[in-house]
Amino acid sequence: MKIAIVHDYLIQYGGAERVLEALCEIWPHAPIYTLIHDSEKVHGRFDDKRIRTSFLQKIPFTKKNHRIFPPFMMLAIEQFNFDYYDVVISDSSSFAKNIITSPSTLHISYCHTPMRYAWDDCQYYTQEFSFPEWLKKMVPFFMNYIRNWDYSATNGVDKFISNSNFVRSRIKKYYHRKAETVNPPVEINNFYLTPKEKLGDYFLMVGRMMKYKKMDVVIEAFNEMKIPLKIVSRGPEFKNLKKIANDNIEFLGRISDEELREVYSKAQAFLFPQEEDFGIVAIEALASGRPVIAFRSGDIVEHIEHEKNGIFFDDQTKESVMNAVRKFKEIDFDPSFIRSTALKFSKENFQEKIKEIVEREYDNFEKSK
Repeated sequence: MKIAIVHDYLIQYGGAERVLEALCEIWPHAPIYTLIHDSEKVHGRFDDKRIRTSFLQKIPFTKKNHRIFPPFMMLAIEQFNFDYYDVVISDSSSFAKNIITSPSTLHISYCHTPMRYAWDDCQYYTQEFSFPEWLKKMVPFFMNYIRNWDYSATNGVDKFISNSNFVRSRIKKYYHRKAETVNPPVEINNFYLTPKEKLGDYFLMVGRMMKYKKMDVVIEAFNEMKIPLKIVSRGPEFKNLKKIANDNIEFLGRISDEELREVYSKAQAFLFPQEEDFGIVAIEALASGRPVIAFRSGDIVEHIEHEKNGIFFDDQTKESVMNAVRKFKEIDFDPSFIRSTALKFSKENFQEKIKEIVEREYDNFEKSK
């Protein structure tokens, strides 16, 4: 099989890029097609790959301001030619799944989510990022066109794979398509348990500082409880969160992988107050044997057993978080059991399932010709 991999854009390193790395390990000779590539922003992790970018790569400012270029990205993703390939795998949360392939090429899409800013609240999207006022007023006029384009373009996907059952339901709702769920890979073996007597006194949050992640609610709760809280990473909301935090809140910024594993392992518990399509940081906390205190929404409900490996709260409010923390303190959690609930997310399991699906779908595709 001649295989190519398509990724939205390589200008940040997160969960989708970890999926891309795992795919590249299965098919190391497959080229990567992507709209934009910034080696520095992805820490050079794909420098040994054949990367083919769109015309946007040569346009100034796109790497830093890619979110204001949706119409150009819609055009650019359709310019790639995949006639040479037997199979194209798109790793996508926005544009990559909307490639155009010939009838003789099988297109399998690993979908992290339907395009959120098109199908969810576009006003929320403009508020999340620092767009100029004139652009905020223009966005709603474009969204109907983008939704229609996104829906029509998914007709070119032969097989959808969703990263969670939560996303599978969104694919069914917005695209009217079925999907098979394969959870993203987590480097389970990189995380480890710390004996209870060596745990720290702090709670932990990890993730890019965005409004939808509701870190402010957790900070308000811990301000009132006066309990130590560590926050790893940065993002657009850093200044706002720093401003409302008391001295018991510690902002660690970006830390090394080794430091992060230690911070996970020694935390009392991990706070997860947002709705996510797949919360990889919560799985990393479970792999470290630490309970997850989570908002009951999104994919996390598929992975947390209430009072077994975590605690749920039902409202994104300070009071709800405080009640969940109090409940956590009443329970004696078993770190070994907690870690066991994360083992199914190993990279090896992910790669085995993906490889099996690709081979199965290709065999069926060839037989149907």
